[in-house]
Amino acid sequence: MKYRQLTKEQFENLHEEFARFLACQGIDKKEWEQIKSEKPQVAEDEMNVFSDVVWDDVLTKIEYLEHFSEKTVNLFKCNKDNIQRIVINVNKDINLLEQEGFEWLLKNPKNDAIELFEGTKPYKNERNVEVFDLIEKGSNISKGEIFNFFGNLIK
Repeated sequence: MKYRQLTKEQFENLHEEFARFLACQGIDKKEWEQIKSEKPQVAEDEMNVFSDVVWDDVLTKIEYLEHFSEKTVNLFKCNKDNIQRIVINVNKDINLLEQEGFEWLLKNPKNDAIELFEGTKPYKNERNVEVFDLIEKGSNISKGEIFNFFGNLIK
């Protein structure tokens, strides 16, 4: 398995897509129920393959990620061949996880308490695997507004 199996909730939300996936393999509802009860490993394998297909589709579409902690923000732009990163460190008594702290950061982006770093590196592994790893480590998908805001400040 390339990623991880979708959660039960994710499978429930994608039940129609999963049914079509099984149908493409010639498996109808009755046969699927039989496979689940008589060949649980085969059922598990089918669920794993479907999960990888879904993850690949989702990950390919991701352009930006962000990860916040109390004093640091990591912003990522996931390009085709490399990943750009902006790191924001705040050396002030604020918490970026709270609305007030985040608003302070946006209102004071050039404050002396803020350190900005940027870099670009090629992917060591397959792009989607690295993007997935960042998500599993707590990054969230974003539209890139914060990345672009701070990217323009750095230029």
